[in-house]
Amino acid sequence: MENTINAGDTAWVLVSTALVLMMTPALGFFYGGMVRKKNIISTLNLSIITMGLISVQWVLIGYTLAFGETLGGFIGGLNFAGLRGVGDAPNGAYAATIPHLAFAAYQMMFAVITPALITGTFVERVRFKTFLIFTLLWATLIYDPVAHWVWGVGGFLRGLGALDFAGGTVVHVTAGFSALAFAMVIRARRGYGTIAMEPHNIPYSVLGAGLLWVGWFGFNGGSALAANGLAVTAVVNTNTAAASAGLVWMLLAWLDSKPSVLGIVTGVVVGLVAITPAAGFVTPLSALIIGAIAAPISYYTIKFRQGLKLDESLDVWACHGMGGLSGALMTGLFATTSVNANGANGLFYNNPWQFVVQLIAVVVSAVFAFGVTFGLAKLLDATLGLSVTENEEIVGLDISEHGERAYA
Repeated sequence: MENTINAGDTAWVLVSTALVLMMTPALGFFYGGMVRKKNIISTLNLSIITMGLISVQWVLIGYTLAFGETLGGFIGGLNFAGLRGVGDAPNGAYAATIPHLAFAAYQMMFAVITPALITGTFVERVRFKTFLIFTLLWATLIYDPVAHWVWGVGGFLRGLGALDFAGGTVVHVTAGFSALAFAMVIRARRGYGTIAMEPHNIPYSVLGAGLLWVGWFGFNGGSALAANGLAVTAVVNTNTAAASAGLVWMLLAWLDSKPSVLGIVTGVVVGLVAITPAAGFVTPLSALIIGAIAAPISYYTIKFRQGLKLDESLDVWACHGMGGLSGALMTGLFATTSVNANGANGLFYNNPWQFVVQLIAVVVSAVFAFGVTFGLAKLLDATLGLSVTENEEIVGLDISEHGERAYA
């Protein structure tokens, strides 16, 4: 039955593809509620236009750079350029029971949401045309290579034995540490630290977070690439980590002042981020612990970032960078072959080497993403300018960049 299309597996991956695509507009609402009302359309659009831009990039060159025939373990060759040869028949190297094109479409949605995550770092001030060029370059120079290292056949981190079930390293570490680099280059928002910049619509953010939670079942559950017990485990682990992180974040906020709803949903998202690399390798009890530990790591990273007076608008580094990093490292602690025979045992199951491998994968990916993004941002700032003018910022990006007003 090897390399025979299974209708149930294919249906689940197609549903998961739709769920992961939904996460990008959901992210737009999650971020959009946290900005001032003069920037809501601009913020939503950063997610929406990324769906168009990266979908086209993926078809043309992104998929082949990530999953094509390896060139020295660092990048895929051009054998799948334009999705040439990617059709109805399964590719046994990646998913033996679904069409190769279904695998490529599913992976496209990961490539789409990853640069969209970074947008939270520069909302309310980024120049739209510069953003488009940055996103295209970022996907090609950072996302596609790292996806190949970790997931591509022949990728050097995959060969080392790095575990990343659904993108803790490939998606969240790269996006989070790139966000930090970008924030260090772009100028702060006018009045940052001296005038109040309150979220204009917290219900939008709650709605966005709720849809992210649902979509994440496709993100992690779909990464089993089959409708089987492993997909069920990943879905249960995903929900469990989100729930525990949300509760812990609530308690942390309550100890400081009051249990803010925006804080609770932020905690939920951090739990979802942290379980992403581990979802198909750990037990539900481990997932609960992973969520509970990731929440304070991200919570106190936000306080640290605030202490630095760094205007990283929506804390992408704290939530995705540090959440993904902690989840990837905890995968090296809690992974067990009793959950997934194709995985590995972690440190708590008598295999300390797995933790070392996870550490190497995270450090290499974070340093690469940070360094290349910093260089890209510096180059684009010197040539096109990363941010709009102060006058354009005062008016708001909805009008100055798009000529539209969200609310009549």
